[in-house]
Amino acid sequence: MLIDTHSHIYLEEFDKDRLEVVENAKNSGVGTIVLPNIDSESIPKMKQVVKSDSGYFKMALGLHPTSVKQNFKSELQSVFADFDPTDFVAIGEVGIDLYWDKTYFSEQQYVFDFQIELSKKHGLPLIIHSRNSFDEIIDVLKPHVASGIKGVFHCFPGNLAQAKQVIDYGFYIGIGGVLTYKNSNMPEVVQGVPLERILLETDSPYLSPIPKRGKRNEPAYLKYIADKIAEFTQTDFEKVASITTKNAKTLFGL
Repeated sequence: MLIDTHSHIYLEEFDKDRLEVVENAKNSGVGTIVLPNIDSESIPKMKQVVKSDSGYFKMALGLHPTSVKQNFKSELQSVFADFDPTDFVAIGEVGIDLYWDKTYFSEQQYVFDFQIELSKKHGLPLIIHSRNSFDEIIDVLKPHVASGIKGVFHCFPGNLAQAKQVIDYGFYIGIGGVLTYKNSNMPEVVQGVPLERILLETDSPYLSPIPKRGKRNEPAYLKYIADKIAEFTQTDFEKVASITTKNAKTLFGL
């Protein structure tokens, strides 16, 4: 069994064939899909998908950094208005994104720190988005590390040294389709960290792995990522599936 620890299957890209996509995932050995939230508008869509198959989907609740704008305080209030921690397996997707827009950098820092505190209060792991912002993420995270917080650096963007720092903090590394791309430095990362600290993810509908690059990504394509990890670590698919599934179950309490 495989676990897709990061999919946005509730987005409109899947509205026409979501049931078929879920069936494809199940037939490809994906036993569970974790759905990280984006903002207040995505919550009803996410919950509707979970309602269709509550045993198969697990939710994370958070405010994505690219949704942090001038109204960030009221948006945070909206996202967590009816927050019942027993309904969720993580706080996410949270973090800092300096790729698209740096206008609200200080607001992103505030929102990230706020959600780290929620993670600590409720004992839920963090799903961290860190695009063009690894050092900035660490600056916010570092004061909280001693408290025993845990989580995953989703779609890990860094080098091997940074990966080792993340693992030293007690976090997992999220590996997705980027691993399969030419000139990616992810092969060095997966070869240099223990398999016991790696989670599989698709980030679907984004970042499709080769040989599906250029098409909409979906959870069924997780097998291509597991295959590549097996190739780069000189092990077999079954071992990658077994260990990464155990990792996901441990982190998210599945």
